[in-house]
Amino acid sequence: MTFLNFLFTAVIISLSGVMAPGPITAVTIGKGSKSSSAGALIAVGHGIVEFPLMLAIFYGLGYLLNLSYIKSAIGLVGGLFLLVMGFGMFRSIAPVEVDLDKENRSPLIDGIALSLGNPYFLIWWATIGATLILSAVNFGMFGFITFALVHWLCDFFWYYFLSVLSFKGGQFFGKKFQKIIFIGCGIILLFFGGKFILSIFT
Repeated sequence: MTFLNFLFTAVIISLSGVMAPGPITAVTIGKGSKSSSAGALIAVGHGIVEFPLMLAIFYGLGYLLNLSYIKSAIGLVGGLFLLVMGFGMFRSIAPVEVDLDKENRSPLIDGIALSLGNPYFLIWWATIGATLILSAVNFGMFGFITFALVHWLCDFFWYYFLSVLSFKGGQFFGKKFQKIIFIGCGIILLFFGGKFILSIFT
């Protein structure tokens, strides 16, 4: 496999992961209704967790992510955090309009917290991500660094696109659109929060 073929494969796999609906997607859309740059900040927060994780896997520490008690701890803490965020979304909805100021936590912090508290994100890196890193290593340190940057840029552009889309939609459709977005995002966060916690017992 040539380096360009590897990068193309990595981009396709990375996009398939980042574009799958999940808690980060929901929060990006919710925050995006307030600020078009929210997705970019969420991606930066995501990268603060992701780059050290990629380095850890590169140096052979990826096996830790497969330990059952680590998965359980991440699922419990992450699930509770998502439940809190989900209920917070619903509390932000007034009878007539959406009070966006109640959701004043930094998108950067959300990006960090949602990444750390998502067991599926860590499992993805322990399996699919680790396989991609092992392939990147065949091209030396340059291959690994390039892969890491390309993968994160897939996250960055997708989350930024979502937040801009949400922001433009909010401007065009107004408060009713924002209310629908917050309800939808709240439901998604509650769903994944419950799913993360239930995964501990299954």
